[in-house]
Amino acid sequence: MGSFNTVKIFSGSQSEYLAKDIARYYGKELGGYTLRKFSDGELSPSFEESIRGCDVFLIQSTFPPADNLMELLLMVDAARRASAHYVTVVIPYFGYARQDRKDKPRVAIAAKVVANLLTAVGVDRVMTIDLHAGQIQGFLDLPVDHLEGTSIFVPYIKSLNLKNLLIASPDVGGAARARNFAKFLNADMILCDKHRKRANEIASMQVIGDVEGMDVVLVDDLIDTGGTLCKAAEIILDKGATSVRAISTHAIMSGKAHENIANSVLEELIVTDTIPLKQHNEKIRVLSVAEIFAKAIGRIRDHESISSLFINNQ
Repeated sequence: MGSFNTVKIFSGSQSEYLAKDIARYYGKELGGYTLRKFSDGELSPSFEESIRGCDVFLIQSTFPPADNLMELLLMVDAARRASAHYVTVVIPYFGYARQDRKDKPRVAIAAKVVANLLTAVGVDRVMTIDLHAGQIQGFLDLPVDHLEGTSIFVPYIKSLNLKNLLIASPDVGGAARARNFAKFLNADMILCDKHRKRANEIASMQVIGDVEGMDVVLVDDLIDTGGTLCKAAEIILDKGATSVRAISTHAIMSGKAHENIANSVLEELIVTDTIPLKQHNEKIRVLSVAEIFAKAIGRIRDHESISSLFINNQ
């Protein structure tokens, strides 16, 4: 093998809680980085150490506000101008991913805009986990390492030893994701079909499949206000399920989400730390993505395949 460039890991200001853990698992300290702000809120990031010729990994989720994304773009530009050899952005939660197509006239495809911005500033590679829509990988004309939350959630669900496990998707769009979980857990799957009148509000929902006497696990990639998951859990329990819990990779938890989850019939909501929880919630269990990202960074450094991190290859 040829000699490898030095790896340096930096964190944007909003993902430091996670980046510290990723760096620790990787076996390195986070690099020196400062974000200064002008009094009008303008961002000015700078690296406090040389990164010339280094393989640089920049960690920042792009959840709102848009400052997170802007900071990441400026970090990439700063790294490029400081002669970094290779720049990988690690975006545990890829924001704007819900706007991945034109679902009505005269709307933006925001996920494509974000992809264009990342390309324009000179990113070499993108690493993320559980994109809202897998096709977003095709919006980027550069390598995308798309990690899967199944490798974190499946062992946890197995550890619960649920007697009559049944996997459920809270909407038809998430059917493929739920089927993936069902396959790894050797379980059957059901669907909830929801009809929305406007964003974040559900008009009606029905369950497709039999849940009588089953321990149901709802699977989704993100939870925003929690309306869909709570409503689905309620209907599933009404139809005779023994218990209902939910899995969601990205805990956006906006509006009354915490209240909704706390007052819901869910046994527990299992999420990851791609987005920090703003408050403690008895019903929420957080599993960390730090180790899987650290392993992926190591594989990229060594020019090895990351597919061994996926559960179907373990």
